Amino acid sequence: MTTSSWLARHDNASVVIFRALQLGDMLCAVPALRALRAAMPRSRISLVGLPWADQFVRRFSAYVDEFIAFPGHEAFPEQPARLDQLHDFYAGMRARRFDLALQMHGNGQYSNAVVRAFGARAMGGFGAAPGRGDECLIPFPDTGAEPLRLLELATGLGAPACGPQLEFPITAADERELEASGVARGLAPGSYVCIHPGARCADKCWPAEKFAAVADQLAIRPRLTTVLTGSPAEVPLTAAVARLMRRAPVDAAGPLSIGAMAALMSRARLICNDTGVSHLAAGLRLRSVVIFSKADIRRWAPLDQQLHRCLWDPFGEQAKTVLDQARALLMLR
Repeated sequence: MTTSSWLARHDNASVVIFRALQLGDMLCAVPALRALRAAMPRSRISLVGLPWADQFVRRFSAYVDEFIAFPGHEAFPEQPARLDQLHDFYAGMRARRFDLALQMHGNGQYSNAVVRAFGARAMGGFGAAPGRGDECLIPFPDTGAEPLRLLELATGLGAPACGPQLEFPITAADERELEASGVARGLAPGSYVCIHPGARCADKCWPAEKFAAVADQLAIRPRLTTVLTGSPAEVPLTAAVARLMRRAPVDAAGPLSIGAMAALMSRARLICNDTGVSHLAAGLRLRSVVIFSKADIRRWAPLDQQLHRCLWDPFGEQAKTVLDQARALLMLR
């Protein structure tokens, strides 16, 4: 049963949260994590996630105390399942004797069994059926933006709502890395626009030639430098965009960490696909144009529609609209 006091009973407890997803999905969980920390300020909170999320926990140490790597599951496509490690992983989790496990990984169809295997004394999360024993399961919302769905889980379990806004704190280490890279040398704040043409799934990417054309038009007036950003895997894509441009850009793909890339983006405007970088922009309060082609725009668009102009363009037909929206954002102060 859902009660406003359910989480309060678990303060000063050992808590483990399961959300084994990529950057954008994790950033969408920040409002819920903030609310959970407010509800359980004395608890030790651990996160079970994908191996990369060790850096997420370090960045959001105000909300999460410890990272635990998840070996994977056949039902979850985010990483190859290391089945040979699962037995020891679950045995280690049960040996920890967590007081509370929270399932924040989807509707619970598969993830609730994973979380129950942690062996915690109590469990909360999304679920369609009534919980067993000391379980508090909330129906998974059919509609709404992802941060609001997750925040609804936290408040449904008894946490105070602490705002739906995303965060992405930039650290001194991020700034030092950016400076050492030399990528931002000569780029004054507001003098450049970041173009992020990649996405984890290639079929979500707007055509390279469209990014190039929009960047060239933006550079005419006012004169703006184009900075191409991307992960090491996206170096060939940013190189392709650069070759299609009439005015040579700064290609910053590859060498920068997520934090240093965020520091670079924080002084600019952004045009990107529907990918984790769009949620990074939301966390930075960075004005952006986000181009959707596959995902549910109502679920995955940033909440602030003034700062983040989200367009549906699966066939690359809206380049003029993207350009117009980008120019409109450049006029905002």
